[in-house]
Amino acid sequence: MNEKAEGGRQMAENGRQAERGASADCPPPSAFSPRLGVLVSHLRPEEKLILAAARARGLAVTPLFDRELVLDLAAPSAAAAGLDVDVVLDRGVAHSRSNYTLKALERWGIPTLNPAAATAICDDKAETSLALEVAGIPTPRTLLAYSIEAAVKACAAVGYPAVLKPVTGSWGRLLAKVNGPEQARAVLTQKERLGSFHHTIFYVQEYIAKPDRDIRAYVVGDRVLAASYRTSAHWITNAARGAKSLPCPITPEIEALALRACRAVGARLAGVDLIETGDGLQIVEVNTGGEFRGLMTTTDVDIAAEIVTEAVRTALTLTPPTPLSRATGEGGALARPSPAQREASTSPPSPAKRERGVGGVRVDTPIDSGTKQRII
Repeated sequence: MNEKAEGGRQMAENGRQAERGASADCPPPSAFSPRLGVLVSHLRPEEKLILAAARARGLAVTPLFDRELVLDLAAPSAAAAGLDVDVVLDRGVAHSRSNYTLKALERWGIPTLNPAAATAICDDKAETSLALEVAGIPTPRTLLAYSIEAAVKACAAVGYPAVLKPVTGSWGRLLAKVNGPEQARAVLTQKERLGSFHHTIFYVQEYIAKPDRDIRAYVVGDRVLAASYRTSAHWITNAARGAKSLPCPITPEIEALALRACRAVGARLAGVDLIETGDGLQIVEVNTGGEFRGLMTTTDVDIAAEIVTEAVRTALTLTPPTPLSRATGEGGALARPSPAQREASTSPPSPAKRERGVGGVRVDTPIDSGTKQRII
């Protein structure tokens, strides 16, 4: 069996283990290993890799399918609500479900990656644009309008061609580039007829000609782990729309802007989209649920393992002492790890154990690009 076929076979097995649960030979969690919940709508390739990476470290990890959750908002704790976890990683694609769930978890004292406030901002393009502007981060000029006539005026203000986007959604869906007022009015009229109030909040952005590519920088914690060019002859350079991922060096400008953008929205885990302009780089979006299957074909960095490390760090640094916690110390409060124990808990497995991937899978192994539609 050749290396590519073997990699595919191993990835399929990792996926099956992720869906079944921890394998019998997986080492038990240490005294200070947090119980990790991964909030998902369905298991995409990235989530399967994250679950496998957590189990390879000996963590107790559980996928939390949003469609199965019943959140008792009167419950005094997450455990009382049936969620026996110490930290939750948000990988859901149903924006509203994730937002409510993260808020409930925070109310129960469970730290989340990302925080609910950050996901709420990043799930709304207008909120994201506002946060970037407040922070003084370069971003395309954006106007909001609430009627068709006002939106046509907004298009004229930014100049034609202008770009119309929904305030919620992803994967490059429902974007339109309009070349004049008649075309703008036609598109805006159709958006209004879609029925949802989201489609009557008109997000109008200046069109910036770019060199047939944009940049996806992946931020975990305080680092930009990797970056890739997403190339396409179409003006929408999104991997979900067929753009090809190519290696991109992490320049000081990319690193600084991506980290500033994440700080502006409060995100610790995000795919940051940048575009090249004649005046330098600009930030377009910050995606807290950023996918990385295209990016992982361009880098040797084990992104899934790094995400798990950040989730552990989040649990160990943010979990408040509580008598309801599993690991208790004096007076029933959470037994806090020593600095040495915390360092050991957040350190990833050795390279020999990981073999540059999860369960022996190289991170640049091609994987199925199929995905389901995001629920808004």
